[in-house]
Amino acid sequence: MKKYMISGLIMSAIVMAASASALAQDTLRVGKSVSFSWTFTPVEIGIEAGIFAKENLKIVVTSFAGDARLQQGMTADSVDIGIGSGPGLGFFAKGVPAKGIAAMASAPMNMAMAVAADSPIKSIKDLKGKKIGVTTVGSLTDWLAIQASVQNGWGLNGVTTVSVGGMETSRAALKTKQVDALVTAAASGYVLEGAKEWRVLQTLGEFAPDFHTHVIFATDKLVQKNPDAAKRFLKGWFATIDWMKANKQRTVEISSKVLNLDPAAIARTYDNEIGMFSTNGVFDPKAMAVLKKSFIDMKILDAEPKDSDMIDTRFLPVVR
Repeated sequence: MKKYMISGLIMSAIVMAASASALAQDTLRVGKSVSFSWTFTPVEIGIEAGIFAKENLKIVVTSFAGDARLQQGMTADSVDIGIGSGPGLGFFAKGVPAKGIAAMASAPMNMAMAVAADSPIKSIKDLKGKKIGVTTVGSLTDWLAIQASVQNGWGLNGVTTVSVGGMETSRAALKTKQVDALVTAAASGYVLEGAKEWRVLQTLGEFAPDFHTHVIFATDKLVQKNPDAAKRFLKGWFATIDWMKANKQRTVEISSKVLNLDPAAIARTYDNEIGMFSTNGVFDPKAMAVLKKSFIDMKILDAEPKDSDMIDTRFLPVVR
């Protein structure tokens, strides 16, 4: 009898310990620099597929109106993990208390130049001297607009960039002709092209073939207080990317609901953009060199920063 009582107590202790472990889930506040980019939906896909839960993480997602707003969120301690643009790394060299912890996506095939459906503009070469809408100053969209100008031979001032914020304000700015074109997420461009509201001139990957379009950030506070959570987030993220590559149909279903966009447009986006994702987060030296130059071009910095001012690679998984 006593033996059975002891066994029961041991079993109860095991169950209680397991329950306590399950309750000790870390909550991470994840900020997306914009809400309308398909390349940011792995966060929700990883949640829906239970991948982050396997890493004992509860993810709370917030979307911002551009990189600058995301940087403000990290500075204000309202975000632990940020998902933003490569050019956003320049803010860390200026004192934003965060670092890039993983390269997320390569050349910007997910970004497009769009105009109103009735616009007389037929190609990017018609944009000289025009106003181009971007999310915020110093953002990926801002940099790409300027690159389009530079690489067409018009110089840094060949176009004028105008901060228009998120999707609804971007649509309004183009509709009311406050801007002549927009740098936007290709997925949104395809949907509004189908609705006869916009025309996609082209995607913008050719303007930055060696590039880190998107980067995953972590605040200094998270890295100091809970570095293991940062590491587990990256493990969950890259497991999600693997899952997405193996499960196209389910990925399209989840991400179309997240973005509230037509599944056919999302399927097209998946085919065009799934190859952008890094599977290991390693920062490419060529891409970093382009980014450092971009900080000067965008007047974010006066001199090229050191890698250590911007990135922290301690949390990356083993290179595959």
